[in-house]
Amino acid sequence: MKNNQAKPQGVRVIAIDGRCCAGKSTLARDMAERLGAGVVHMDDFFLPVEMRTPARLALPGGNFHHERFVLEVLPFLRGGAGFSYRIFDCGRMDFDGVRVVAPSSLRVVEGAYAHHPVLGAYMDTRIFMDIGPEVQRKRVVRRNGAEAAGGFFDRWIPMEEAYIRAYEIMEKADVIL
Repeated sequence: MKNNQAKPQGVRVIAIDGRCCAGKSTLARDMAERLGAGVVHMDDFFLPVEMRTPARLALPGGNFHHERFVLEVLPFLRGGAGFSYRIFDCGRMDFDGVRVVAPSSLRVVEGAYAHHPVLGAYMDTRIFMDIGPEVQRKRVVRRNGAEAAGGFFDRWIPMEEAYIRAYEIMEKADVIL
């Protein structure tokens, strides 16, 4: 029997957003290894110091460099060919090399702010990664160390939570894990 259903053509894009330490990067890495997906990391779009104005940081999700994402990633996501973009290293607070996104018919954009409405509806599927506060706290400390974890609890996680609430990110997801 023939399947008469239309099959998706071209490059498919999955955007994985969610709470800090919920497993976004791990899921993207697994998709790259198992499915050959090309991966874009939102952590590479950390907001440079000169753009961190009080007005910008007061916006929900205003702490990532969406302007650069729009220029360096969005035009190339659907092309299927490999491409690259600059990496912003938050430890050095400067650009540090380029990330190469492999040619693929599947692209994964992973990280906080991947579903931000300022980027438009560029994705085919929205995945939201959830995590409970106690597990999150343990993972943040394990990943960043006890001293650095304070910045996550005091500043970055509240900013991510404000973004998730303001734009109903979890409610608009196609899949919640």
